[in-house]
Amino acid sequence: MARWCYRHRLVVLVLWVGVLFGLGTAGSSAGTDYSNDFSLPGTDSAQAYDLLEKAFPDSAGDAGTVVWRVDDGSVRDASVRSRIEPALREIAAMKGIGAVAGPYGDDPAAAARISEDGRTAFAEVSFTEQANSVPTELAQDVVDTAQDVVDTAQNVVDTARGAGVDGLEVEVGGQAIARIQQPHAGTSELVGIVAAAVVLFLAFGSLFAMLLPIVVAVFGVGTGMLGTMLLSHGTPIPDLAPLLGSLIGLGVGIDYALFIVTRHRRGLLRGDATEESAVAALNTSGRAVVFAGATVCIALAGMLVTNLRFLDGVVIAASLTVVLSVLAAVTLLPALLGFIGTRVLSRRQRRALAVDGPDRSEPSGLAARWSVRVERRPKAIAAIAVVVMAALAVPVLSMRLGATDQGNHQEDLTTRQAYDILADGFGPGFNGPLVVVAQGAEPAALERLVSGVQADEGVARAALAPPANGVSVVRIVPTTSPQSVETNRLIDRLRGDLLPDAGVEGHVGGVTAVFKDFAAQTADRLPYFVGTIIGLGFVLLMIAFRSLVVPLTAALMNLVAAAASFGVLVAIFQWGWGTELIGVGKEGPISAFLPVIMLSLLFGLSMDYQVFLVSRMHEEWVHTGDNARAVRVGLAETSRVINCAALIMICVFSAFVLSGDMEGAVAGVGLAVAVAVDAFVLRTALVPAVMHLLGRANWWLPGWLERRLPHLAVEAPEAPVREAGREAAGALAKGGAVLHGFIRTTEGGPVAGATVTLRSVEGDRLDRVTSPADGSYILAAPAPGPYLLVTGAEGLGERTLRVMVPAAPMVHDVELAGEGVRG
Repeated sequence: MARWCYRHRLVVLVLWVGVLFGLGTAGSSAGTDYSNDFSLPGTDSAQAYDLLEKAFPDSAGDAGTVVWRVDDGSVRDASVRSRIEPALREIAAMKGIGAVAGPYGDDPAAAARISEDGRTAFAEVSFTEQANSVPTELAQDVVDTAQDVVDTAQNVVDTARGAGVDGLEVEVGGQAIARIQQPHAGTSELVGIVAAAVVLFLAFGSLFAMLLPIVVAVFGVGTGMLGTMLLSHGTPIPDLAPLLGSLIGLGVGIDYALFIVTRHRRGLLRGDATEESAVAALNTSGRAVVFAGATVCIALAGMLVTNLRFLDGVVIAASLTVVLSVLAAVTLLPALLGFIGTRVLSRRQRRALAVDGPDRSEPSGLAARWSVRVERRPKAIAAIAVVVMAALAVPVLSMRLGATDQGNHQEDLTTRQAYDILADGFGPGFNGPLVVVAQGAEPAALERLVSGVQADEGVARAALAPPANGVSVVRIVPTTSPQSVETNRLIDRLRGDLLPDAGVEGHVGGVTAVFKDFAAQTADRLPYFVGTIIGLGFVLLMIAFRSLVVPLTAALMNLVAAAASFGVLVAIFQWGWGTELIGVGKEGPISAFLPVIMLSLLFGLSMDYQVFLVSRMHEEWVHTGDNARAVRVGLAETSRVINCAALIMICVFSAFVLSGDMEGAVAGVGLAVAVAVDAFVLRTALVPAVMHLLGRANWWLPGWLERRLPHLAVEAPEAPVREAGREAAGALAKGGAVLHGFIRTTEGGPVAGATVTLRSVEGDRLDRVTSPADGSYILAAPAPGPYLLVTGAEGLGERTLRVMVPAAPMVHDVELAGEGVRG
């Protein structure tokens, strides 16, 4: 497939451009229909919501609030009313506004909109549109049908804030207002791409090599996001899904292309033809990319186990983007490599290749030196890594799930200021009221309920609304904020004590109750979810690497990375260590749905690095049967590209702090931290150190299981060498010995098709292989001792050497010339 895409590169490019523009045209015409469905059928809050819909089927659209406060005097003063009332009338006359209920009137409800000290008041602004989110406020949309409402929300802000005078502060709250304050869509993606481009240019030193991963990621993410827009019309997809999809898509898209381009550049530097190098890169790193993408999708699909409807759309959006990113990497990338040719190398590298010839030296530099150090001091390095990860994970023990609201916005936003003014004037619980909904309850029982609720220490006030359609509603304002632990305890008391004591069969609802139920169900189902994605990942890695220890190590490391990531999230977003500094507002609980989403993404990304690292180790193990060499070479050759890929992901994920969305910021920071500790601590230090300590046990697999498992080649198949490698590994397991190396010409080039035979000193043939294109060979000996190595190739003759094979795997490179053979 890689060769076909390379040779038909113009066709491939035209197809991708056509798909991207076709989806763009369809998406711009159809628009989006994102919806947030936090409902959990069967929960108490869901039943309360259903009864509310029955009681008020024709309720108005979503509501915002205009809030004002005076420094001195009262909001009832004529000087204040003369400025506020015209603004409210102007807002009420705007297109898209259903009604404005202010505090200046004769009915009791109006009086309740003024605080007890008389310095704070608010007006409820009802929009004519019904939002698809919970709580029910008008959501700013990018589609034409909602554009009028967006303009209305902006006019509300401008008009209301324009009424401010000395000593009078006017702010506006509500979800419709919050949405128009968010940064322009695409800001975080653009910043992430620019940062990734800088890292790529520093790593490659070539403009074309820098552009390749960026272009591939843009095509993958672009088609994924446009496809998600269209799918939103056929299945419920939350508005958070595109953000998370672009976040994960940019990260994996750039990284996948980076791995393939790095392998291709290595092939060119070793003297391979451009087409052969591109094909070899796709047939090695490309296979690992496909496998890694599959593990990410499996980890994402694990969210379906939770049976939380809100997450289904996230799975669809993120998985679609990952699949298209992988497809772009294995089809579009080889086509682009054909267009660019050797310009994927820097000018300095091209000059060196022309003057000095191919570079066939072993890996060197910092990565190689670090790999040797890990081999020499595995215990010390493993201990340091464990201490670092444990320290980062400690805060996770106090993690609390809940919901974020406008009280978590940045301090300079009008929504945050409106929230704070209402909390100061009417109490912290005013921003998160609860409702008790009952059908067919007796009036006397309802009166007992109101009295009991009002007497509770956690309730500021409670009021019984007139019944509608046989449904009674008690509105409750807690004394504590919606995110407080005490508010959660109040919900428990309402359900467990106050409702039964009053003899009322009712249900507790409200946004706070919904998120409490959501968090409870998430916590209950989290073990099944974690078990599912760990189990599936374990099976995949076991099949790929023919080992029990490697996938077990990967599973444990993934859990460690997740714990460290959530520990940092708790310290920043729950404890408030630097929250305002990074510009994401006030601290609060971690959103209830984020752990499931984050764990899926973390396990998927962690599996990526494990696949890229261990696949190279496994390749060397199959060739040599030497665990120490396999771990050392695998780490030396992949750690640099893994660290570079991690740095790119960190830049991309961190940029989502600029998204203006608290959940997006939490996910971005969490993933950036997870990738950092995973790449720089786990895969670079802890995993190779543990593999050195475990030795040959890393590759142990019971024989009965080996025979029953299907074969899945993560690396490119090279049958003669690989079969020989398996035989050599078997020989080592039985106490035998191994001899391996490369057959080269006197000029240093590989000798393909050379026949390499191991004979006893008496002349009996013990093992025989034919060298592949790279000239490598591996032979199995029954025991350490002296042997005869017979090497021959067409046009180079055949000669015999006497070799002494030790107990450890022996490296023996051979230089083959027409006049003889030298080792």
